[in-house]
Amino acid sequence: MLKPLIIGIAGGSGSGKSTVARNVADLLTTSSVAFIDMDAYYRNFTSLTLDERRKLNWDHPDAFDFDLLCEHLEALGSRHAIDKPEYDFVTHLRSGEHTRIEPADVIVIDGILLFVDERLRELCDVKVFVDAEADVRLIRRIERDTHVRGRPLDDVIEQYLSTVQPMHLQFVEPSKRYADVIVPRGGHNAVAIEMIVAKIQRRISVVAAR
Repeated sequence: MLKPLIIGIAGGSGSGKSTVARNVADLLTTSSVAFIDMDAYYRNFTSLTLDERRKLNWDHPDAFDFDLLCEHLEALGSRHAIDKPEYDFVTHLRSGEHTRIEPADVIVIDGILLFVDERLRELCDVKVFVDAEADVRLIRRIERDTHVRGRPLDDVIEQYLSTVQPMHLQFVEPSKRYADVIVPRGGHNAVAIEMIVAKIQRRISVVAAR
């Protein structure tokens, strides 16, 4: 059986990387596609209280379980199904539920720190970085965290200033140099998305012809 093509999509919080990932997946109509969100692989700090978990730096690489994520990507790369953890952003813990991800021709994964880990970079056949202005990313993050995750506005702004933006400058932005493709203007750049899909389809055709 052919090895699946793994597409890694990174970018800052609120950059639109998840939108790009979904749009890419939706346009790959001739191939089966599995989608993984890196956010599901936050570490499970069950020994800490909720107040202690709220104070953690969730934008630092240490907040992620890279070992489990690499293990799952390697399994999917070998055409084995995985049970992806589900994460609760209100409690800052894994919910205990899992989502079964079946093997597919294309694996699309997105995350802010996806290209920080060398093992993950090596597992990705195509690496895409979604770029967006800082003010756009902040507005999108505020809208998401207040409306979807139910967080107070003051907490969202404090977290952005204390960890999100500093970690973006320290880890996320420098990881852009590892990308094969950089998508400007966030997740609604239709031309860039179509080009990425065309590149993926060519790669699939080449592999299938061998």
